[in-house]
Amino acid sequence: MKLEQHTFISESFQELVTEAISFFDGTPFELLPPSEKFAGPGIYAIYYSGKTEVYKNIYSENTPIYIGKAVLPGWRQGRVKLDSKDAALYRRLREHSRNIDAVNNLDVKDFSCRFVVLPAEQSDLIGTLEAALIRKYNPLWNSYIDGFGNHDPGKGRYNQAKSEWDVLHEGRKWADKLKGEAPLMELILKKVKKYAGS
Repeated sequence: MKLEQHTFISESFQELVTEAISFFDGTPFELLPPSEKFAGPGIYAIYYSGKTEVYKNIYSENTPIYIGKAVLPGWRQGRVKLDSKDAALYRRLREHSRNIDAVNNLDVKDFSCRFVVLPAEQSDLIGTLEAALIRKYNPLWNSYIDGFGNHDPGKGRYNQAKSEWDVLHEGRKWADKLKGEAPLMELILKKVKKYAGS
């Protein structure tokens, strides 16, 4: 076997990713959630500017705390309607704002977001651009503290453990139902401290 016959490398692809990241970095900051509903899938970043002690001296206004994506129904199975008016990205940002609002030590007013809508064929870039932005910014809630993007596992699945995020930020009602052995706060705080020093 000759591996080079199976290896795809494209300079134009990398140029496209770089162009998309540059576009993302130039988008304006919006409220979390944005003040107006809009349609389309895409990628987003959430930014924190509050004074919570645990995040002290970590964040500047241009450093995202979380990066994510929102896809249309059927995206993973390749059954997306390219002309869909589904508000997937807006809905995901609203969901995040509700999760933040539910906890006892964060204030949604301390958060903002940036996002890029990737409609129609551009939606093929969603996974690639999300991964590239995570590599570039290494956001705390993606790379060190797990669980912010989790959903309610549903009835009959509450035997799993709370995520690190839910230990650090208590208040999501469904997370309080989880019965598994939760990670220790002390170890989570050590991870945050390590991130702050990296």
